[in-house]
Amino acid sequence: MVKIRKGEKGDLPIVLDLIKELAEYEKALDQVANTVTRMEEDGFGDNPIYGFLIAEENEVVIGTSIYYYRYSTWKGKRLYLEDLVVTESKRGVGAGKLLFDATLKIARETRCSGMMWQVLDWNKPAINFYKKYNTNFEDDWINCNIDF
Repeated sequence: MVKIRKGEKGDLPIVLDLIKELAEYEKALDQVANTVTRMEEDGFGDNPIYGFLIAEENEVVIGTSIYYYRYSTWKGKRLYLEDLVVTESKRGVGAGKLLFDATLKIARETRCSGMMWQVLDWNKPAINFYKKYNTNFEDDWINCNIDF
């Protein structure tokens, strides 16, 4: 049986492994520069900037949902789902749905006006998963970033 719980500092090594697994699936493993030390500072320091949930099966971590709050001048406070990852061997056991539902619950409980995330246009399994939630897929915004 899969259980969902709040992430703890001790989970960070396996969470980073899951992030790398996702990056490898997305053919971008070389772009992962994050470290457990940085994740510890950013998530458990004086001013935490993200939160995460853990999916466990028989006390073994099999997935995570990583999120943070953002502010929309049009909509107010929003929850941004940075990553939803279930290790490949455990996909299909319901952990992704449980993580997604628990993340939505956090958004509602913290009075967000909604939740946002991104999905790669070629990731059909993820797109089909999100369609079950009546997701609005936008095609008129271009993602931009600057790396330091």
